[in-house]
Amino acid sequence: MKALIWEAARTMTMRDEKRPEAPADEILVKVDYVGICGSELSGYLGHNALRVPPLIMGHEFAGEIVAVGPMVATLRPDLTVGSLVTVNPLWYCGECRQCAGGFTQLCGNRRLLGAHRPGAFAEYISVPAKLALTLPEGMDSRIGALTEPVGCALRIAELAGDVRGSDCLIIGAGPIGLLSLQMLKLRGAARVFIAEIDEARLAMGADLGGIAIQPKETDTVQTVLDATSGDGVAVSVDAVGSALTREQCVSATRPTGALVLSGLHEESSVMPVANMIRREIRALGSFAYTAANFSAALDLLGEGAIRLDPWIVEAPLAEGGKWFERLIEAPGDVSKVLLAPGM
Repeated sequence: MKALIWEAARTMTMRDEKRPEAPADEILVKVDYVGICGSELSGYLGHNALRVPPLIMGHEFAGEIVAVGPMVATLRPDLTVGSLVTVNPLWYCGECRQCAGGFTQLCGNRRLLGAHRPGAFAEYISVPAKLALTLPEGMDSRIGALTEPVGCALRIAELAGDVRGSDCLIIGAGPIGLLSLQMLKLRGAARVFIAEIDEARLAMGADLGGIAIQPKETDTVQTVLDATSGDGVAVSVDAVGSALTREQCVSATRPTGALVLSGLHEESSVMPVANMIRREIRALGSFAYTAANFSAALDLLGEGAIRLDPWIVEAPLAEGGKWFERLIEAPGDVSKVLLAPGM
């Protein structure tokens, strides 16, 4: 099969690789679409210790089952050859304390497709059957491949708590920021401010119902405070992950409010902790999604309740390296790049 191999920092190469088989409890999926994730951009640059080259990355995907292992008929009789599926790329043991509590994404034994084992930047991928979900009738793989990032945004909104009638702020209008905006609106937020320096992505946020803030033209925090009579927002979401954006979120959040930290641009940064203590602001980390979040995300996509169109770009898998460079340098009016091995 053809596969896109990450070989070194800023180096992607198409190569012939051995087509995988489906072991006892796994299924073999012919990949229709696979998205490029922000975490993979940092890996591509060589800034992510989780990913070590040479590696087939890719964990946001959907496709058709072309083979099943001998145990699958008993374990998952709903998974048959010809079925369209998406796959939760976070394998979990199901036995540890975190898994027992429903927090499968925090499993101490978790393994990520596209990091700990080959991912979906390839024509075929073998995956544990327990991680697969069949797509709702009428949904194509193009939409199914969005389930993973939608699951991330759903978890962010879940951690944000009850936002009904409250104002919120999101800094960063990448895919997770844009999806989180929609999730907060679905959960009843009154106004959702969204700050982004890229004009095209800021325009996407406005089109999706956000109140746009251009940090190059106005002070993000002061704009929020002015619009909320000095109170600040009930919930702020940092979908960037820099020292500046984390501090801005704290400053824009009202006393007893919550800050949801999702962006991972910087591994560590100084936080205005004394400010947080004096105003009793809660800081919550949001990592990926629970298995239940992943399933609910697919349902929302099936209902047409959340979208990244019309800004999705489809491109041949062979052009993956070019699109990694574009997303790093100047993403512009692109909400998500879906690579298609069959193009």
